[in-house]
Parts: sequence; structure tokens; C-alpha cells
Amino acid sequence: MSLFEIGMLVCFGLSWPTSIYKSFRTKKVSGKSPLFLGIICIGYVFGILNKMKYPMIIDGVEKIDPVIWFYVCILVLVLFDLFLYSLYAKND
Repeated sequence: MSLFEIGMLVCFGLSWPTSIYKSFRTKKVSGKSPLFLGIICIGYVFGILNKMKYPMIIDGVEKIDPVIWFYVCILVLVLFDLFLYSLYAKND
């Protein structure tokens, strides 16, 4: 588990609730790109797959790195933002 990786994920992750809140409040998604959001989702999926393929080894036992939950939570936020884009795109 890397504290630097956790720090990076927390910093990136904090931006999504702000984006989601803005979309909810304004019912507009101008300036957002579904392609960009999709690419971000793919990146987080790769991060999750990496954590699953290369687990931590503690005392000779493979364990899933808890950092995977940061990836999963942020992926859910980005997918929700993508859902909001599809919901509100007609408003722009």
C-alpha cells in the first residue's frame, strides 16, 4: 500500500463530488465530455485490475491491497457523472 498512491486518488477523487453537485444543481453538463469521462473510467478499471493481478504479499500471504477501494469508489463517482451527462445532455 502506497501513501502516495492514496494521496493521488484522494486528490483526484475530491473533484468528482464537486462536478456531480454542479450537474445536479444546474441540470447542465456543458463543458463535460463523455469521451473524457469514459477514458477516465477505463483508467480506474485498469488500476483496479492492477491491484487484483499484483496483490500485496504480507508474511507470504497474498492480500488484496486496500487501496483498491479508493479506485472502486472513484470509479463509481465517475460513472455517476457519466450517467448525469446522459441524463442532462438534452438540456444544453
